[in-house]
Amino acid sequence: MVDQTFQSEEQWLAQVAAMRQAIADLKLPSLNDASQMYGSDLDLDEELSEDIDDDIWDAESAVDESPFTDDVDDTVNGFKTPHRATNGVFDKTWLRSKCAAWARTSSSGIDSTDIEHQITALLASDSSDEELQMSLADIIGFDDLDFVIELISHREEVLNAQSATSRQTDGLFGTLETREEREATLRRQDYDHKHAALAPAFDRSGPKYPHVYKSDVAATGNMLDVAGKKYALPAGSTRHDHPKYEEYSIPASKVGSLAAGQKLVNISEMDGLCQRTFKGYKSLNRMQSLLYPVAYTTAENMLICAPTGAGKTDAAMLTILQTISKNIIPNPIEEPNATDFIVMADDFKIVYVAPMKALAAEVTEKLGKRLAWLGIQVRELTGDMQLTKKEIAATQIIVTTPEKWDVVTRKSTGDTELVQKVRLLIIDEVHMLHDERGAVIESLVARTERQVESTQSLIRIVGLSATLPNYIDVSDFLKVNRMSGLFYFDASFRPVPLEQHFIGVKGKGSKIQRENLDHTTFVKVKELLKQDKQVMVFVHSRKDTVLAARTLYQMAVDDGCAELFAPDADNPAYVRAMADLKITRGRELRDIVPKGFGCHNAGMPRSDRNFVERVFSDGAIKVLCCTATLAWGVNLPAAAVIIKGTQLYSAEAGKFVDLGILDVLQIFGRAGRPQFQDSGVGYICTTQDKLQHYLSAVTQQQPIESKFSQKLVDNLNAEISLGTVTTVQEAVTWLGYTYLFIRMRRNPQAYGIDWNEHQDDPQLGQRRRKLVIDAARTLHRSQMIIFNERTDELRAKDVGRIASQYYVLQSSIEIFNTMMRPHASEADVLKMISMSGEFDNIQSRDNEAQELHRLRKEAVMCEIEDPKLVSKGSEDEKERKVIENHAKTNILLQSYISRAKLEDFALVSDLAYVAQNSARICRALFMIALNRGWGYQCQVLLSMCKAIEKQIWPFQHPFHQFDLPVPVLKNLDDKAPSSNIESLREMEPAEIGSLVHNHKMGTTLTKLLDNFPTMSVEAETAPLNRDVLRMRLYLYPEFVWNDRHHGTSEAYWVWVENSETSEIYHHEYFILSRKKMHDNHELNFTIPLADPLPSQIYVRVISDRWLGAETVHPVSFQHLIRPDTESVYTDLLDLQPLPITALKNPALEELYGQRFQFFNPMQTQIFHTLYHTSNNVLLGSPTGSGKTVAAELAMWWAFRERPGSKVVYIAPMKALVRERVQDWRKRLTVPLGLKLVELTGDNTPDTRTIRDADIIITTPEKWDGISRSWQTRSYVRQVSLVIIDEIHLLGGDRGPILEIIVSRMNYIASQADSGSIRLVGMSTACANATDLGNWLGVKPGNNQGLFNFRHSVRPVPLEIYIDGFPEQRGFCPLMQSMNRPTYLAIKNHSPDKPVIVFVASRRQTRLTAKDLINFCGMEENPRRFLHFDNEDDLQHTLSAVKDAALKEALSFGIGLHHAGLVESDRTLSEQLFAANKIQILVATSTLAWGVNLPAHLVVVKGTQFFDAKIEGYKDMDLTDVLQMLGRAGRPQFDTSGIARIFTQDSKKAFYKHFLHTGFPVESSLHKVLDNHLGAEVSAGVITTKQDALDYLTWTFFFRRLHKNPTYYGLEISAEEHKENQLAARQAAADYMITLVDKSLDDLAESDCVLVHNNGDVDSTPFGKIMSYYYLSHLTIRKFLSKARRTTSTTFADALAWISLATEFDDLPVRHNEDLINAELAKNLPLDTEGLMENLPMWDPHVKAFLLIQAFMARIDLPISDYVGDQISVLDQGIRIVQAGIDVMTELNRFDAVVQMVKLLQCIKSARWPEDYPLSILPGVDEMFDEKLEGKVPKDLVTTAVLSTKHGAKTIEGLMNVFGIKGHNTRTAFIKAVNALPALALSATGDTDNLQLTMKRSNRLLDHEGRVYAPKFPKPQTEGYFVLVLPPGSATTTQGMDILALKRANWSTTKQGTQSRVVGTANVKLKIPALESNLRSGPEEMKVDILVMSDAYPGMEWRLENVVVRIAQKTEGSRTVEVNVDESLLKKK
Repeated sequence: MVDQTFQSEEQWLAQVAAMRQAIADLKLPSLNDASQMYGSDLDLDEELSEDIDDDIWDAESAVDESPFTDDVDDTVNGFKTPHRATNGVFDKTWLRSKCAAWARTSSSGIDSTDIEHQITALLASDSSDEELQMSLADIIGFDDLDFVIELISHREEVLNAQSATSRQTDGLFGTLETREEREATLRRQDYDHKHAALAPAFDRSGPKYPHVYKSDVAATGNMLDVAGKKYALPAGSTRHDHPKYEEYSIPASKVGSLAAGQKLVNISEMDGLCQRTFKGYKSLNRMQSLLYPVAYTTAENMLICAPTGAGKTDAAMLTILQTISKNIIPNPIEEPNATDFIVMADDFKIVYVAPMKALAAEVTEKLGKRLAWLGIQVRELTGDMQLTKKEIAATQIIVTTPEKWDVVTRKSTGDTELVQKVRLLIIDEVHMLHDERGAVIESLVARTERQVESTQSLIRIVGLSATLPNYIDVSDFLKVNRMSGLFYFDASFRPVPLEQHFIGVKGKGSKIQRENLDHTTFVKVKELLKQDKQVMVFVHSRKDTVLAARTLYQMAVDDGCAELFAPDADNPAYVRAMADLKITRGRELRDIVPKGFGCHNAGMPRSDRNFVERVFSDGAIKVLCCTATLAWGVNLPAAAVIIKGTQLYSAEAGKFVDLGILDVLQIFGRAGRPQFQDSGVGYICTTQDKLQHYLSAVTQQQPIESKFSQKLVDNLNAEISLGTVTTVQEAVTWLGYTYLFIRMRRNPQAYGIDWNEHQDDPQLGQRRRKLVIDAARTLHRSQMIIFNERTDELRAKDVGRIASQYYVLQSSIEIFNTMMRPHASEADVLKMISMSGEFDNIQSRDNEAQELHRLRKEAVMCEIEDPKLVSKGSEDEKERKVIENHAKTNILLQSYISRAKLEDFALVSDLAYVAQNSARICRALFMIALNRGWGYQCQVLLSMCKAIEKQIWPFQHPFHQFDLPVPVLKNLDDKAPSSNIESLREMEPAEIGSLVHNHKMGTTLTKLLDNFPTMSVEAETAPLNRDVLRMRLYLYPEFVWNDRHHGTSEAYWVWVENSETSEIYHHEYFILSRKKMHDNHELNFTIPLADPLPSQIYVRVISDRWLGAETVHPVSFQHLIRPDTESVYTDLLDLQPLPITALKNPALEELYGQRFQFFNPMQTQIFHTLYHTSNNVLLGSPTGSGKTVAAELAMWWAFRERPGSKVVYIAPMKALVRERVQDWRKRLTVPLGLKLVELTGDNTPDTRTIRDADIIITTPEKWDGISRSWQTRSYVRQVSLVIIDEIHLLGGDRGPILEIIVSRMNYIASQADSGSIRLVGMSTACANATDLGNWLGVKPGNNQGLFNFRHSVRPVPLEIYIDGFPEQRGFCPLMQSMNRPTYLAIKNHSPDKPVIVFVASRRQTRLTAKDLINFCGMEENPRRFLHFDNEDDLQHTLSAVKDAALKEALSFGIGLHHAGLVESDRTLSEQLFAANKIQILVATSTLAWGVNLPAHLVVVKGTQFFDAKIEGYKDMDLTDVLQMLGRAGRPQFDTSGIARIFTQDSKKAFYKHFLHTGFPVESSLHKVLDNHLGAEVSAGVITTKQDALDYLTWTFFFRRLHKNPTYYGLEISAEEHKENQLAARQAAADYMITLVDKSLDDLAESDCVLVHNNGDVDSTPFGKIMSYYYLSHLTIRKFLSKARRTTSTTFADALAWISLATEFDDLPVRHNEDLINAELAKNLPLDTEGLMENLPMWDPHVKAFLLIQAFMARIDLPISDYVGDQISVLDQGIRIVQAGIDVMTELNRFDAVVQMVKLLQCIKSARWPEDYPLSILPGVDEMFDEKLEGKVPKDLVTTAVLSTKHGAKTIEGLMNVFGIKGHNTRTAFIKAVNALPALALSATGDTDNLQLTMKRSNRLLDHEGRVYAPKFPKPQTEGYFVLVLPPGSATTTQGMDILALKRANWSTTKQGTQSRVVGTANVKLKIPALESNLRSGPEEMKVDILVMSDAYPGMEWRLENVVVRIAQKTEGSRTVEVNVDESLLKKK
């Protein structure tokens, strides 16, 4: 069978061959690209091509054309294959035997067949010989170079020997050609090879990359031998051997020219953006022109490999312009001729990563100049150049170094906003990957690429590099598309070709080598000078620059050729240089410049460096000796460069190391000046043993490898800390983004991976996993992360985060863990720092011993362990060496602080390295100590940090930080302690002057004392219970701000520590900014109270930057009384559940039977008390345990026992009210025929509706407002039951109102004629239930009414996890750091069940949802949270959504819920979540209160919110957190609920404590007592001070004052409190008297009460207004002071007065809203600053002022937050304006009343008073068109009259004139015109009375009598102000008296059950006869009546000269009311 198969196969092959021959004979025209070989257009995967030999297509030699032979040995695929050896020995057998021999000796583990396959594949690929040599050396190794050379030399023979096989295997693709064809092909290929200057080369993997421009210069015959190793060097390379050195010369390559079809891109052809940026250029150069289409017109990632000097910076500029073009208006691509652009500066950032600081500075300058015309800011961000947050925000292009950018992106904190805006990342000198610092670049790129994936936002990455061999690998690493973004330009693109010389100096021993090096350098310099070239000689230390110049000069003198070096004295540049030389600061320069030499190093003054650069570029000197910094930082080319020696000292490595290839290339790049020479010369003089290293590296014969594995541990820690890696699998994925991964797959042996492992696991998943696990274990051992090996979870710990943030090595952390102690001294700290891993490489050398000894004596202040004390001996010797090295570091660090002068240059480098690192390490140690709560250690470390940063010892005088004369400082040091800051502050300038023996300095020092930034601190303490103390700190700056010393802000560390153990209880980082210097600075926090209590605690405030600026404030616990924790909990009894039949009421049983048959255990236990007794009840139980049913039971009792009475249900939030209303309306009102009414700010029904209602559901404010007038409101007295939900909110901001209501209800019940009022309070379990119950009147005893169940009594048990997050500087970064853990929590706990994520603000809902969507995007199924049945349903749902953010989120199954959404969007979110169509709801805390939507998992993401009052973030109330937790666990679905609380680490203990014990409820009535007393005085309840004191005894405050006196600031000793009850009571009574006095005095100051000397108290009209409108007395005070200060009032004044009302204090101002306010203010007409008393833009009153204006201007607010805020401002505003009208009436200010009424009209109609009145109608412009003069009415009154008279005709006419089109608009117009009131007025005067009848001639808008106000958020009913004025009021408003004012509303009639508003009203006005001259006779007077609409601008009606009869009165018979008025008027 086999034979048959073989025969048929053979026949088939013969047929194919015949067919091919026939085709060949036809002589068809050949393909265009003759050089393309068969199959080379197949895109083979590069990874695979190395080990497949099926991809070998090549031409064969003539000898292969013989017929098949029958050699027995060779079979391929089971078939015999033809094989014959070629001439010579290089056949298949030879190759196989060589491979076998190699495999035997190699340690790589690859077998011989594998290696044979690889070699064959490489030989057959179309790599140039040069590339091939590298690739083969990669596989075979450099030890077998002979084998490599044989393979390359006999490439053809080896391949031909394989080709028969090849042909057989290739089947159809075998190359059967005739000899002529083949020869022609080979000739053509040879020609193509030689002329390939601009033809893109092939890469060895097969595909042809369009942008690889590479000519094959290397000729195979040009093999050079170096130290026994052979190298292929370019053609023309030579080798010379000299006695003292050997030299290799590589000729300069030819400059390439443009190929056919290519042309330079002219600047004139580019768009306006490029033209103006490339000003002064004619065209781009050849390289840039080839790049231009990809760089500028696409956003492709790019790798640009080109020689130094080819113009890469301009290529980078093209990519920068591409990014800018996307962020400017107009878009230059759409409008190429535009030349003026507006830059959207805040939308993007560009980051340019340069390898060195010097280069960063150069790039910053270059880019900055070029882009200045666009106003784009370019700034440097490096170790030297720090930027503030503000500067970063204002910068568009940041130039930085890899390390700095790594640090920035490592932080999950403040810089995230910066990182998220990056659109382009340019990495310069990417070939640094093989350098020590390469790992940093890998880490950056991997992080950026993962960010791109996770955030789905594009960041373009552009790599710039010198030419490098394995550019494919680097392009893959940068995720560059090889076919479009990969650019490779060879040496022919150098503008000035470079001739290279490699010199290896001979000689044994360093002295001989050094002499030979000097000699060789001199010889070469001399040669170059003879050719009339300028030379730069590069040396490697600052000292050597001068030394080298002097040595060269000396040798020239000895050689007799000094004149060759001498400058040309006639050269004008030299003459100028000699003149400038006189003012240089360097002595050396003055010595060497006249001899023709210069020197240049970073240690020289800037001016001297500039001088040298100038004279060299002018040609005044011929030789410049410099360090490598010149090559990097300054663009100063020379004709020739010589690198003298390649050994340089590295402080990091602690020894001499080889000069980096990067530096060599950079220095060579300086050879040749484009404008002068056509070629440059570069010499590198090294030692013979290093020659081969530089030869291979510089001629790019070494592929660059990854250094990442060495830094894997630290980089993994950084990713875990950042939160981007949380599991081993994620870490494995992360490694897949590194260059290490690419090289491990490409060159496995180099990374210790054997071939089999690579074969089995080509993606190296297991290898990566092993690397990760090893690193994770190391980190876990060092306590930097938590590595759970069972679950593979990786979690960051604080120490790890600190290490990442401060860039500290893991090895250092390991040392710190063993060495850190709570009470270490300065010496210990210095020792610890010097032992850290960063300094491991610092070696102690013998030649430095003397200088170190000197430093030890002179500069060391803290003792150092002496290595000499360690005895000699082999083991000890090693230890001694280590101690010596650490001692050296320690000496250097202390010398740095002491500012000692050093001489040895290596020591100087070491010192700089130590100083640079130790400051950072010390900061990290401080953070670790702070984290561990070690107070003493923190002080020492923080002082040490500042000591290192400022180079001042902590014991020196703090004034060393100022620039003062040395003698003055010495005197200050000597006079300590009498010269300390406190003492100096008490002295006069003259005293200080004499203290320092310098009288002039007295004043200077006094000024500096004022500037010295100390703070003073005051502390208030309030114990919450026995174990927790709340502290409030007030910080006061005690210095004068000086920008020179303080900049824009000063930072302080504030911590509270135990005075005895110095344990830190709490710490905060506090920033004091210049603009908030004089504000109140308040910190609030809680600390645990230890047992036993320390006698005192210390509050320390220590400056972060200034030594000596620290304050300690002791807080004594002498008066601290710890309240007894009297938690009384009710145990849940084991009772039989009660069936619903126990209600014994069929209607109720039916009602509940639809939901359940049995009451739950808790309801069963309380049933009897609630349903059968009248006891007051306090019920404490967790959310979701069935409290609502409990409330209903009490309600059924009330309706049964007290029929006809009312039940009031008070809920502390509108949302809860709404929830209760919806629930009870649906369930209770219809089946039981009950009437329910809602009373909130949004909903105010009329009195009759309230009177008829059975159930009133209301908020505390509303009920407080209503019940204040309980004597006059009968329905308040009909209340039999008050249910107060969430009564534990007593402690919150609105708690005092609840307290007043309960006290008032008890008071009402105590009055004789009222029946008793039952109180039922409901709360979560609270810690002091007994007090609360006592106050509510609950009877003591079991089951009498006090039920306080534990948190565990839930129908669905709850698991709570509290996660601590490290303190972040900034709220948003903290929130962002929680997003990933939130996503992981969802995946872990609730992958397919509903989840609610609670966040702090509306903005956070959007940001959180966005991040969750990004995390979904990285999953297999991005829509895992979406559960719609089909796409159509989803699209239909989305079409109804208004909010864009919600629309996007919903499409991923995530809903949003916050008050800023429109009602429909909110409801939709709720419905979709309830129906499980979406799985996640991200909501603000209001959802927890208002909507009953339980979920399986609740995540509380952050426990802080922004509070504008303190302009900072404040902790949420614990009650809010409990309420949110209450939403976890769905009774009908879950067996348990899960809650995760994410908070700061410092708050973790607090939540842990109180979530389990319950929070004690305290009163906050004492803070706001004044307004409540005012209301009670106004109601007549309080008439004396004693009444006020009695009134207080009804409050909860009174009870708690005795229990927890310290909390309320009542100071009595613990003994008195416990033992002496009488003294304690007296102290409490005194405290209350003081409180009442203060409150009444405040009210009196606001004119709201009159306090008489005898203790009586009366209300004033203003007090009544305050109480009636529910305002603060401070608002009344503001109105009065404003009105009294002006004589006339404008509209703007009225608006400003309203905006300044105290009610707007709580208007939220969120983060950065001041910027939005400032922008808004610019676009609004009124002057904010002037009218708003120069308040800052972040003030809530300014915001209210702007929001009202924006509403009247009908500006659409772009931010949903502002829309919600505007609604609440308008809502409050109406009430405040109405109160303002009443106040102005009392003040008899007619002008102000008119403006206030106008303001009311404008607010309701959303128009300005000067707008055309008819513009309130749809489709009418606000500006009156002059052309319409006479055609349309000028005002609304006329319009209403005309439309009433002529009806549709008038309206039609108006619509035509105004050009109103469109059915909807016309309909709305008709409705609006018909709504305008046309009034008929008539008045009759009676004795002192006036009866006004108002009738509406046209119909009302609807039966509720609403006004047409479509813009106003809430419906408004029609109302009027009726003013009675003296006659003639029509002509003036100034000084006019108001005789009376009253509000008028339409009357209502009842039709069946419905009330209806009818358009008539009778208004009775009482007129006091004040002015006799108004009388027209003895018995009558004339008045005018003015009626003003409260809603329509300009609508007013007048009745003039109405006669009123006046009763004759005797003197003094006026009513009291008038008397008060008059007295008030006169008083003012």
